[in-house]
Amino acid sequence: MPEEAQFKRNIAFKLRIGELLTGKPIIEGDRFSSLDLNGKKIIRVNLVGNIIDKYESEGEKKYAVIILDDGSGQINAKAFGDDVKRLEKASQGQTVLVIGVMRYWNNELYVAPEIVREMNPKYLLIRKTEIEKKKGKSAEPLPKDQIIAVKDKILGAIKSAEDDGGIEMDKLIMTLSNISPVIITQEVEKFLEEGIIFEPRPGKVRYLG
Repeated sequence: MPEEAQFKRNIAFKLRIGELLTGKPIIEGDRFSSLDLNGKKIIRVNLVGNIIDKYESEGEKKYAVIILDDGSGQINAKAFGDDVKRLEKASQGQTVLVIGVMRYWNNELYVAPEIVREMNPKYLLIRKTEIEKKKGKSAEPLPKDQIIAVKDKILGAIKSAEDDGGIEMDKLIMTLSNISPVIITQEVEKFLEEGIIFEPRPGKVRYLG
């Protein structure tokens, strides 16, 4: 599918800010091309954090920045010109989901936001747990009958969100709070590989019916 292919080009990696900041900027010519993080080529990211400060410029040159903190580190999300509107609803104290493209300028790594959405503060803990478990503390394998039941629940939740054009991964994890986030992530990845579901945009999955 064209939609599916479009978003597979540059995956929005779910990372903690502290981990992101350990990456090595790759410069080709005079331009930043990507961030090398343990061999992964990072161009787009999916972050969850608290806004601890916000600045907006005055005058003709439009510029806005929010400082995002997830407990592991801090990073700026910057918008210029017409893109400033993407940060207009963001305010200090909010917990937000930020999906955007990595940028590097004047020795500073920052995010150019594409999507900024206010989230329940619980999502910060969910994201931390999800990433930590995925990094090596893998979930206990479930008996076959339980795995089948879990798959059915996950797919059922995705199908039930069809009227909304799919479901955000973070919302899926919140909805199925009795299932380990790492198991949900693993099964969703399998569904994507099998072509049962697709990503209409990064961080959102939809049933391919």
